[in-house]
Amino acid sequence: MLKAVTSALSIAREDWDRLANPQGSEFNPLVSHDFFRCVEESGCAVSSTGWAPRHLVMEDDGQITGIVPCYRKRHSQGEYVFDYGWADAYERAGGRYYPKMQVSVPFSPVTGPRLLAETEAQRRELASGLIALSTQEDASSVHITFLPELDWLALGGKLWLQRTDIQFHWMNNGYADFDGFLGSLSSQKRKNIRKERASVANAGITMHALTGKDIEERHWDAFFAFYMDTGSRKWGTPYLNRRFFSMIGEAMNDHILLVMAERGGKLIAGALNFIGSQALYGRNWGALEYHDNLHFETCYYQAIDFAITRGLTRVEAGAQGAHKLARGYLPQKTYSLHYLAHPGLQRAVADYLQAERAGIDAEQQALAAHSPFRQELDF
Repeated sequence: MLKAVTSALSIAREDWDRLANPQGSEFNPLVSHDFFRCVEESGCAVSSTGWAPRHLVMEDDGQITGIVPCYRKRHSQGEYVFDYGWADAYERAGGRYYPKMQVSVPFSPVTGPRLLAETEAQRRELASGLIALSTQEDASSVHITFLPELDWLALGGKLWLQRTDIQFHWMNNGYADFDGFLGSLSSQKRKNIRKERASVANAGITMHALTGKDIEERHWDAFFAFYMDTGSRKWGTPYLNRRFFSMIGEAMNDHILLVMAERGGKLIAGALNFIGSQALYGRNWGALEYHDNLHFETCYYQAIDFAITRGLTRVEAGAQGAHKLARGYLPQKTYSLHYLAHPGLQRAVADYLQAERAGIDAEQQALAAHSPFRQELDF
């Protein structure tokens, strides 16, 4: 049996986490029940913000066997897989693109499981259920973004159109420390990173990597000010509110790395990261003062330092940013699936995506050709 519920709180935490992060698998904090509860209960991902929860639940003999975190959306903000052109074209042709159904972690371009079930057959049943749910909700489409490549390959086809994009991830090749990582780079890139890090220190800025109970409400107060200032200048209205940060600080502090920059006894910048069992996920950053290379130090180099210390395999630094390449972050593909109910729109988008995927392949190859690592090293 399949049904849709209107809150993550309608699903027991034990059931959600059993399917999202099954025992023996890689733990991803951004698909945990705690994250979804916080983003909804704080008022960030709710109907009034255009994120109406419609989580799909599959039951068998009274036991939950599948979950899909899904939202009925009336806009395309906070998704990081852009379909504004599709919406504009469809509506100029007389169609109605919104509402649509969005399967994702709100405001988070982080790859992870989206069809939470044990078997491929169950995941296929959930995917079919999403199409039925979109009809029930009078939605134009269903979008499953940042899902694993294996699910993308298994489900992609006539109904589900395949899309790719590029992010930049840092990979830990068994480095003992940051100097070990620098030693793997070309001489020019190595010198540049040392120069960038030194410029931050020479500006009188000290860095603090906080986790667990070391993160206090005063740190969240400061970080929220950074987030609001930078977010307002970049895209107008930031998505996350102050309550959200307090909630994740209470519920998820052992899975959070909060990097804070201090100058003259004042906190001036910060970066929020989530800690998984294998990866560090960079999410938000902000600053009240501009200093050369402060962004690189706060978001990229501190993350690498932490990942090496913790023995994590990679750092996923979020959306976009070819400038990350020179700092040791290499291009990696991301994957999404799209179902469009109108046959004409489906055909047009299918043609577009075929060309776009070829372009993404070429872009990844071109970026990889400019790897910052020494030529004799093969990553």
